[in-house]
Order: sequence, then structure tokens, then C-alpha cells
Amino acid sequence: MTRALWKGSLTFGLVNIPIELHTAVRDHRPRFRMLHAKDKSPVRFERVCIRDGHPVAWQDLVKGFEYEKGRFVVITKEDFQAAAVEKTRTVDILDFVKAEEIDDRFFETPYYLVPAKGGERAYVLLRAAIRESGRIGIAKFILRDAQHLAAVEVIQNAIVLTVMRFADELVDTAQFEFPGEKDVRKPELEMAKALVNSLAAGWDAAKYTDQYRENLMRIIQAKLKGKEVELEAGEEPRQAEVIDLMERLRRSLAQSGGGARGARRSQAEPPSQAANRRTKRPAKKRPRRAA
Repeated sequence: MTRALWKGSLTFGLVNIPIELHTAVRDHRPRFRMLHAKDKSPVRFERVCIRDGHPVAWQDLVKGFEYEKGRFVVITKEDFQAAAVEKTRTVDILDFVKAEEIDDRFFETPYYLVPAKGGERAYVLLRAAIRESGRIGIAKFILRDAQHLAAVEVIQNAIVLTVMRFADELVDTAQFEFPGEKDVRKPELEMAKALVNSLAAGWDAAKYTDQYRENLMRIIQAKLKGKEVELEAGEEPRQAEVIDLMERLRRSLAQSGGGARGARRSQAEPPSQAANRRTKRPAKKRPRRAA
């Protein structure tokens, strides 16, 4: 088992469960350092004062908030301590909400909550209760001196804590102009629905791989052996205006293998019947991207 990032307890009501926080995601992409092209030596980046051009030692650095362009207010260690909320070692579940009510944009980074010694029985009980309820716990906790909002849900046999964004961190869609649907033509809509149905598939995470990372690693491994790798360049799509949308939809449908059969099925089947025929999706949403 990996080393715990955080140790504390998970609380709801008067129940207190000792837990450990472990990362639930990993970054496989290769990391690079900047080198001097002449001798391939790593380059060190210095902290240089913009005004006098001299290097600045760590002990001479302070943190500042830029309230206007080029104007700062200095924030001291004491200021940060005064702003900090009480440093508890608990994940406090405040509410249990319906999973489908949470916008996916709130989800950020997932972690596994693993029971510490003595907390196994209570952990299993909470896991079963959350699973049976179909709800997600909304909690607050302190990590690295900052308070975070979090979702607590059950995925397989694990209780998963996902750091969430606060409401004021989301950009309101009202700031953008999205097109309405008043100009949607029924034949185009039926063709587009047929294309969607022709690409329908079951979720298989292993099916989607990071081709960019794979190509980079092939190049790196080849260079270590003194060889060169020739990768087939992908065809760059032409940035052309779509003149005949129906024709583009027909071509896409033909390439996907749906053909006229998918179009006929979409046109013949009322939306209500199609919805009833589909397998009902679970209500629970899953956290997305993680860092």
C-alpha cells in the first residue's frame, strides 16, 4: 500500500471512523527538464528581482497579493495563520444529497479513504449505508492548510473522497452566447441522432489510451538505444466551412457503420420508446479529472 497523504477521521453525526487518505489517480506522462543545448547540463532557474536584476535569496522572499497592476500588499506568515480555520484532522460530513443533483463541474481530485486499525466495522457500515441510500456525502476538511469541500461516495468496495470546487469557482454559462435550437431542422436532427446511435457503446476505460504518452515513450526508448523512431503522422483535419450539413452527417454515418439502417430506426422509433428501451443509467455521478 502507498504511503498515506493524510491521517485523521471521518465523522457523520456522532460516529467517528479513523481513516487514511490515499491518492486515487496517477500521472504517467513523462516529465522533462530544461538542459543547456551545448553540454546537456540541467539549467537552474534563479529568483531575480525585476527592479535591480539581482538574485534574491529564499530568506529575503515575501508573499504579495497584486491588487492592481504592479501594486502589491504583503501577506505575512501571521496573516496566513490568522486567516486559517482550525486545523482539525477530520472529514466532517455535513449533508447527504442526491447524486444526480451535483453538477459534474464541481468534481476535482479523487482520493481513497482507507480505514485505519479499529475502524473497519464502522467503515463497512457507512459504506453500506451510503450505497443503499443512493446519496453522496458533502464534507469539509483541511488539507495542506487550506479548507476544501469534498464529496464522499462509494465506488466498488471503496469510500472515495473527491475534492470539490466551491460554487464561486465555477464560471457562469451566462457569460457566453450559446446558440439556441430554433433553427434545428428535423431531418438534420434525425440524421444526427442516427449517428449518435451508431456510435453507441458500453463504457470500457481500458479502451481509451493516451496515444501521445505512448508515442513519447517509444521515442525515448529508441533514443536510449541510439535509434530513431518514425511515427506515422496523423492527418490534420481541414478547417473548412461546412456547406452541406446533411451530406457531412451522411458521410459520418457511413464511416461509423450505421448507414441507412440507423437513420431509418431513428426516424421510425419515437423518442419515448427509445428512452424506455435504453438501459437505465445509475444515478450516481463519477468524479472526473484528476490531478
